Amino acid sequence: MANVLILGANGQIAKLAEKQLLNETDHHLTLFLRNSKRLSISDPSREKVIDGDATDVKDIVAALDGIDIVYANLAGRNIEEEAKAVLAAMDQTGVKRLIWISTLGIYDEVPGNFGKWNHQQLDGGYLEPYAAAAKVIESSGLDYTIIRPAWLSNDDIVSYETTQKGEPFKGTKVSRKSIADFVVHLINDPSAQVRHSVGINQPNTDGDKPSFM
Repeated sequence: MANVLILGANGQIAKLAEKQLLNETDHHLTLFLRNSKRLSISDPSREKVIDGDATDVKDIVAALDGIDIVYANLAGRNIEEEAKAVLAAMDQTGVKRLIWISTLGIYDEVPGNFGKWNHQQLDGGYLEPYAAAAKVIESSGLDYTIIRPAWLSNDDIVSYETTQKGEPFKGTKVSRKSIADFVVHLINDPSAQVRHSVGINQPNTDGDKPSFM
């Protein structure tokens, strides 16, 4: 049993991971988000909700009490600032294991026409802060795993394959359920993919852009 802090707990992937963790494990979950009234818990014996700001080191430090693993499901143009705050708080408290959701394309690793299309969609304010945040995480002494999903779908499917940093990205899309499943796998096996940056996609989805676009 591990004590897991979920930052950005109101996100779609975070909610799927929360549900799977409650159904399949005995882990205890601390759900961290702005305006905690937006989120209700289903198992008070294993869950608690904390209202906090992921750019505020003091808020994160308070939430890290007794925590073994941090799963950061954060987003937005200020994600580099959030990464710096998470890193500072984990350094202060000695918590080492971090699972960090990023995005595809931060290393210019997406090949071909899909890579060009991905740049057209994400350059100019989205891809740049995610790349900067990943550099913050990778320069730390944390036991991190960075997850770089393909374009996200709400398909009711768990099907994925992975690539590593330095390898060409595969596929164009992946389901949020698949990302949640991979997060749960890492929480259940904290030694897996340590200090790796992992691309993740649904197999056999190659193309010039995701099928739903």
